[in-house]
Amino acid sequence: MNKKEEILSFIKSNEYKGMNAAQLSRALDMEDSASFTQLMKILNELEADHKIARDKRERYFLSEQLGYVIGTLRINPKGFGFVETQDTSFYISRDRLGLGMDRDVVFARSWTNNDQSVEGEVIEVVEHNVKQLVGTVKIKEGRKYFLSDKFLNNRKVKVTNFEDFRLVNDSKVLLGIDSYGAILKCHIEKEIGYKYDPGVDILSILLEKDINPEFPEEVMKEVQSIPETVSKEEIAKREDLRNLLTITIDGDDARDLDDAISVEKLDNHKGYRLYVHIADVSHYVTAGSAIDKEAYNRGTSVYVVDRVVPMLPHALCNGICSLNPKVDRLTLTCCMDIDKKGEVFNYRIFPSVIRSDERMTYKKVNAILAGDEKVQSEYPHLLKMCLDMKVLSGIIRRRREKLGAIDFDAREAKILVDEKGNPVDIVLRERGESERMIEDFMIAANECVATHVRRMEVPSMYRIHEAPEPKKIREFARTAKSLGYNFQGGIQNVYPAQLQSLLNEAKGEDNYFVLSSFMLRAMQKARYDNRCIGHFGLALKNYLHFTSPIRRYPDLVVHRMLRRYVFNTNEDVERMKKDEAWCEGAANQSSDRERNAVDAEREVDDMKKAQYMEKYVGHIFQGIVSGITKFGMFVELENTVEGLVHISSLDDDYYHYDEMTKSLIGEHTANVYKMGQTVTVRCTGADRYKREVDFEVIVKKKKRKKVKNR
Repeated sequence: MNKKEEILSFIKSNEYKGMNAAQLSRALDMEDSASFTQLMKILNELEADHKIARDKRERYFLSEQLGYVIGTLRINPKGFGFVETQDTSFYISRDRLGLGMDRDVVFARSWTNNDQSVEGEVIEVVEHNVKQLVGTVKIKEGRKYFLSDKFLNNRKVKVTNFEDFRLVNDSKVLLGIDSYGAILKCHIEKEIGYKYDPGVDILSILLEKDINPEFPEEVMKEVQSIPETVSKEEIAKREDLRNLLTITIDGDDARDLDDAISVEKLDNHKGYRLYVHIADVSHYVTAGSAIDKEAYNRGTSVYVVDRVVPMLPHALCNGICSLNPKVDRLTLTCCMDIDKKGEVFNYRIFPSVIRSDERMTYKKVNAILAGDEKVQSEYPHLLKMCLDMKVLSGIIRRRREKLGAIDFDAREAKILVDEKGNPVDIVLRERGESERMIEDFMIAANECVATHVRRMEVPSMYRIHEAPEPKKIREFARTAKSLGYNFQGGIQNVYPAQLQSLLNEAKGEDNYFVLSSFMLRAMQKARYDNRCIGHFGLALKNYLHFTSPIRRYPDLVVHRMLRRYVFNTNEDVERMKKDEAWCEGAANQSSDRERNAVDAEREVDDMKKAQYMEKYVGHIFQGIVSGITKFGMFVELENTVEGLVHISSLDDDYYHYDEMTKSLIGEHTANVYKMGQTVTVRCTGADRYKREVDFEVIVKKKKRKKVKNR
């Protein structure tokens, strides 16, 4: 053990209670001049590495003992932020963000306030994750300057190469950041287009999130060498399932068809055989290729209002890898025999070749299951299998319900736009029987493959969802109580069934979606990991993503590991160790890119919803109070548009925020606004560029009783 390790070990010991430098020198017998100099050097290094920190009395402690953490800073467009670690998350006000930017890795300090709320401040940026900025060029009196789309907390931006581009007022540009500090020094990398041109608004958000619709030249060159048809030689190496009745079921506008289904009834009433066929992307996208490196960097396909930014080039995701009907396609098949209790009692996972019989849509299958004779007559050869699929899906779902899986059944909006990208309507996505059916089958396959690779003890990438933190559950329990529901059971060791029973109780009530939303916020975020530690929300011990390799990189990794260690029975221990370490890094990368994609999708939705509401300023709506803060309350309309009622607009009284009941209480009238409450609001403002909608509550004035003359 070297001197640095010795000192750190001493500070970590149970006997250590906090010492200043002088006290440490005595305790460690480092009082002479040379030793004391060495001690101070080591202490400074440990501080610089964020392993130790000093309190107000200059005593040294482990950083975490003083509330210091290293985490990711997430900044809301409104100017506040949160520092997130694997174990916790805490609020950062605008004035305590320091020089941190959204997605930066930061060294931060947290503390607990008297009301038990936790907040903190950014001390130092450890790693800059923002490499680019998107914004608007403004020209005033011949002088050009840059306005960032990203919140920069009044930080100035210096652009060094305006003269290299012929820009006009309101040109949108992409900047590369050259140096960080109080002033960001940047250069223009690309002119995106004119701010008000169709599509530029969405493209700007994508580029700001480092989501590029264009593929590098070397990737497109590689694509050209990939065959457009399946060779006879490759078919000969696989199990031939082309004569098996097989269909794909997707949305009307889906082009990347990565899963297909076959279902057969087993003899002797033992149950059903479910085949889940998944596009064998790993056959075409080999490890270390240019396509693979780009897919790794992208992590996922990104789906926004009017376009898809795919993880793989269109020639792959819509072409040779897509399970299009009436053509041969290479697949990996998970074949499961499932009994009437929903348990898999026999399974096989193997390379295969299929020929999908029909490209079905959710609408068509829902119509078949609903007894629509017209659609049934169009697909008579599929009727029996569709009915079997419905029965099997119910069996699988009942098993999952018995295990206690949580079904949030959240409302999801679909924004309809015209050819210029202008929103014309916002409708709720339907989650019919066929949507649930495919979800059930995919979960079953993912669990089966996860169980197998864990049993085989081979490297892989799992989808994990940890149990929620007791603190978050305690907060949720208070929120649930304010909505009229009592949280039953323990808080320290919560079970998914506890939470699902609460949702079942609220089903059909006006405040169901509010309760569901707050429950979701109390959950940990699902992520990828090379360890299999279970999925809390699904109540499953083993789970991974196997079923969408066209649009998710982790699925491609799972396929690759199956091929390397299961199909080919590779037992190279050293290779396994390397792959295990690589899977750990790839899991972190995939989780980060997934979160980034979700952020981009949400920001595009918020922008288009605000744009949609611009034409309804002055109109009156009914909504439900979806959140309450010190500065006002959020109201959500039936179409999922959410707007802020600022506390200053509540002019019928002076309102106080009550933390315990999550409500606003009038000082004189005792009027109360609480979550889940139905209110009538007027839209007073909407701004697509700020992605904000503002409401005001319409208060019904009480009629005064006429006093009769006596």
